[in-house]
Amino acid sequence: MGSFRGHALPGTFFLVAGIWWTVKYSIWHATRRNKGIGSTRLASRASQRRLEIIESSVILFFSLVGMLAEQFGSGGPKLQLYDFVEKHWDHLHSWHHATMYLFFGLFATVSLIIHTTEAAPLALDRLMLAIAFFNEGFLFLYHLHGRGMLDVHVHLLLLYAVFGETLVAFLEIFHRGNIILELLRCTLTVVQGTWFWEVGFVLYPPRGPEWDLKDPNNMMFITMCYSWHLAFAMLIVSVLYCIVNPDVQTSLFKTTRFVVMEDLQRGAIRLPSSFFQCKAQYANI
Repeated sequence: MGSFRGHALPGTFFLVAGIWWTVKYSIWHATRRNKGIGSTRLASRASQRRLEIIESSVILFFSLVGMLAEQFGSGGPKLQLYDFVEKHWDHLHSWHHATMYLFFGLFATVSLIIHTTEAAPLALDRLMLAIAFFNEGFLFLYHLHGRGMLDVHVHLLLLYAVFGETLVAFLEIFHRGNIILELLRCTLTVVQGTWFWEVGFVLYPPRGPEWDLKDPNNMMFITMCYSWHLAFAMLIVSVLYCIVNPDVQTSLFKTTRFVVMEDLQRGAIRLPSSFFQCKAQYANI
């Protein structure tokens, strides 16, 4: 991550994950609230399991890409942890970053096992997600020694989102399907994604003047900027939730109406005789 691209890659990953989770959980929440026939088709356990398998496969793929990029990218350690010639540890920052990707890869692997077999309890995926977020924050916390004041500050602000996600994911172990917790995790994930981009622009600006890492005014601005990122994430999650829900409700209504009409034609549903009497009376008027 010691470059602009190194921060843009995880930033994009978390931003896309936050947006995807928002859409997914909004759809599932809408279908859980609707007890009609259509909801059982749109939110069946089989369809949810397929989505979880695809999602876990994508996360595992990007985790592997991240680990390979940290190890074999420009200036990477190429799997060398200790330099025996110079007698010192080699590229520990890259090893830290690769370890962060490793734990998200472990989460994705466990999630694949859970949703393709019956070998583990369902709540284990939330536990592994909480551990992955905790490990990310834990490594970042001890990743900042000897850095500039602003460099340390932007990474500490990142930890608020990371440890917040850790706590929320842990609570989801016991309250799975709670839409408030799910959307809160989505919001913090979007914050983490956009903030990675912000850190990249601050520490490794692709164009324009470099930031003064010792200026206290820059720290004040960056702190305010973090609040803007949080507000932006809340707006994104709220808008997506409001957009998805009416569309899902309309889809459920159309699906339910189609299934009911189909059952009426097959005779699977019988209307009361009073219905036909009323219909005949109105036809004679």
